[in-house]
Amino acid sequence: MTAQRTDPPRQLPLDLGHGTGYSRDELVVSGTNSQAAALVDRWPDWPSPVVVLAGPAGSGKTHLASIWRARANAMAVDAGRMGDSIASLGARPALIDDVDAGAVDEQGLFHLINAVRGAGSTLLLTARSFPAAWGVALPDLASRLKAAATVEIHEPDDLLLAGVITKLFADRQVEVEPHVVQYLVRRIERSLATAMRVVERLDRTALERKMPITRALAAEAVNAMDEGQGEFEI
Repeated sequence: MTAQRTDPPRQLPLDLGHGTGYSRDELVVSGTNSQAAALVDRWPDWPSPVVVLAGPAGSGKTHLASIWRARANAMAVDAGRMGDSIASLGARPALIDDVDAGAVDEQGLFHLINAVRGAGSTLLLTARSFPAAWGVALPDLASRLKAAATVEIHEPDDLLLAGVITKLFADRQVEVEPHVVQYLVRRIERSLATAMRVVERLDRTALERKMPITRALAAEAVNAMDEGQGEFEI
């Protein structure tokens, strides 16, 4: 009688969530976001009461906006309910993250900008594109947005991507050798969103296999992502 082989049980990690640090000390600054970081640091000495941070998904806009919100004690305004926030805003600065994620509430944004300007306050908007691409039809709002200061955040360079990958692993209390980080920088799509996905995959797989994150494991993860697999074989 042949003994039946049994595979060792795998450790299935609980998805407890990993807090992403959004403090100023945890911001990785490089040439791609230095102008935006400098503008956040300069507040309230801004060139305009309204500032737009524009950049692709995963470029770090939310991190910068979170730093500014804490610094300015700003009110986070729901892009879909701007009118509800104006009455309670007072002289507080305001933040709308991803203002162009859907159709822009033109009347709401126009009145919010007017309220901020009237109170001598400031408004920070983050968006994936410049205001000219938002399809604004209201002339008065278009005029207000043309007067806004717009700062572009570019796709991450090697320095920023390496720093962010290292930070993402540190958020998960995982130590990874620098040569593994550099391999990921060379291989993955140049976006912070992709960096977040590959770090999450590697962390889960390393826990399930009870092994450290090596270059070979990193290559396996990147190849699986290149092939469009939802999960790579474990």
